[in-house]
Amino acid sequence: MFLGSHAITMDSKGRLAIPAKIRDALVSACDGRLVITAHTEERCLLVYPEPQWLDLLPKIEALPNIHRKARLAQRLLLGYATPLEMDANGRVLLPPPLRDYADLEKKLLLVGQGKKLELWSESGWFDWLGAAGEGDDMPDEMLSLSL
Repeated sequence: MFLGSHAITMDSKGRLAIPAKIRDALVSACDGRLVITAHTEERCLLVYPEPQWLDLLPKIEALPNIHRKARLAQRLLLGYATPLEMDANGRVLLPPPLRDYADLEKKLLLVGQGKKLELWSESGWFDWLGAAGEGDDMPDEMLSLSL
């Protein structure tokens, strides 16, 4: 399970080091094999351990692509999906299309989301936090959640 937020940096070549705590969990879960793809609603990246992605993949492929939103989700999730493997130092090299999609520069945030992670530009994350919830109705499932 991936929890917490981790400030990380990316070098000019697009390399980033996964924090040790997350790296250890990824090595345990998938031997460091990841699939990184575009988020369908926000300008960030989704980071999946390979087995988690392989479970999700048939569900994405089965979406009814006659629907515009489903087609968009397939195009983003499958079109940007990039298998990566952490090197011996726990680093990955993000290809330019992924960096461009999420507007990633030097300062990044890796945000745990349970079975996956999100990778945000630091500025994108704080912009999103500032606008979070504006104009959105609360889903019914949230009404019964007590924190």
